[in-house]
Amino acid sequence: MDLRSFLQLVRAPAGLTVVGDATAGMASAGRTGLVPRLGLPVASVLLYWGGMALNDAADAELDRVERPERPIPSGRISRRGAVGVAGALTVAGLAVAGLTGGRSSLAVAVPLAASVWTYDLVAKRGWTGPLVMGACRGLDVLLGAGRDGAAAAARPALVMAGHTASVTTLSRGEVHGAEPATAAVAAATTLAAGVAAVRPEPTAAGVVSIVAALRYAVPTLRAQAGAVADPSAPVVRSATRRGILAMVPLQAALTARAGRPVDALVLLGIDALGVVLGRRAKGREIT
Repeated sequence: MDLRSFLQLVRAPAGLTVVGDATAGMASAGRTGLVPRLGLPVASVLLYWGGMALNDAADAELDRVERPERPIPSGRISRRGAVGVAGALTVAGLAVAGLTGGRSSLAVAVPLAASVWTYDLVAKRGWTGPLVMGACRGLDVLLGAGRDGAAAAARPALVMAGHTASVTTLSRGEVHGAEPATAAVAAATTLAAGVAAVRPEPTAAGVVSIVAALRYAVPTLRAQAGAVADPSAPVVRSATRRGILAMVPLQAALTARAGRPVDALVLLGIDALGVVLGRRAKGREIT
């Protein structure tokens, strides 16, 4: 397995979208310490990458028809190899969570990993799929807070879970289109999440939360409104992609709301990096 195929299998750049989950959870629970603040986001990325590898293993037959360029249908990685990668990354994620966040974070990491595998292997195509995916994202936030700080991090966990569930529901129309009502529900969820992430006070944390919430909500609502007007597959794909990218500024807003504007600005920097990488990727496709 070459490095390029591995990075494609785990959707490596998309790992940036989960870094802020644990950060928002830690901020809301008032958790400090350099080791957990650096290590728990890494655990999130490892668990996310494991889920992506397992996703491709589970979808191998479908991808042979719809996405033949992916590593498994193209023959660059075997299905068994992808499952092995998923297992190794999951174990690594659990280990990093335990080593850097202690038993409190490990107690959340175990059900998080179980939820990821349940989604990929059981729930993805059923009506519970968006709910399980939302639970994965909510648990990822609680990974940062740990079992002991879960109550304090309930707001960011529920906000991220709701946004994720709505985006996952909308994504089911990426191939054949969606219903306008589905896009409308996603837009309403975006609006509610943006409001819930704001800290309404004239402080540095308040200002950063407002800026991040606007960065989250404005382009996302624009894309979702487009899907309400035209719920065709290409428009829905665009709105879904925007919803996924919007997770980083939403995490930043929630982190600032919890009183850590500097950490929130770091997340906004990651968001800006993602924009640059995305534009470069498009440029390479054009040339």
